[in-house]
Amino acid sequence: MAENKATNITWHEGHVTRDERAALLKQKGATLWFTGLSGSGKSTIAFTLEHALMQRGRLAYVLDGDNIRTGLNKNLGFSAADREENIRRIGEVAKLFADAGVLTMASFISPYRKDRDVVRALHVEAKVPFIEVHLATPIETCEQRDPKGLYKKARAGQLKGFTGIDDPYEAPLQAEITIDATSTSPQQAAQQLMEYLEKQGMLAV
Repeated sequence: MAENKATNITWHEGHVTRDERAALLKQKGATLWFTGLSGSGKSTIAFTLEHALMQRGRLAYVLDGDNIRTGLNKNLGFSAADREENIRRIGEVAKLFADAGVLTMASFISPYRKDRDVVRALHVEAKVPFIEVHLATPIETCEQRDPKGLYKKARAGQLKGFTGIDDPYEAPLQAEITIDATSTSPQQAAQQLMEYLEKQGMLAV
């Protein structure tokens, strides 16, 4: 956990409750945390779900790993320490989005179990729903797709510390939802996730 260097600060409680925001939006905010290897389908499914939710009149937003690294986390690399800080920061942002009532899809490889557990703990402490979605697509499928050409570079030794090749990926032990995108289309996965949200009462207040 990052050290808190700020002193003389006090949490300022607002006048609007989470329940009031939920009533306004007619939905409950939640974080859906998509984790998996590069090319496993995380972002594609997250954006497909976002579109499906918006078509149903629901407020949703995707926090995508590459997109976040162009702004908020552009000062971070891919060392273990930088990956940890990358996930910590976006975990805090996702929690705020969900607290505001937004159905928030966070799409990050997030290879280390302890970092994902920290994000889950942040949400649990704040009583904000956290749903871990493991894209358990085998590396063979991911490497065959290789949409960014990263596996090819990693195999050629041009890309060091690449998850699944020379850096580990620690799969979730108890993800709420597991999807293998080898034979599941983005639309099918989005429908599965939508049904889960409905059963959890996230889409009706």
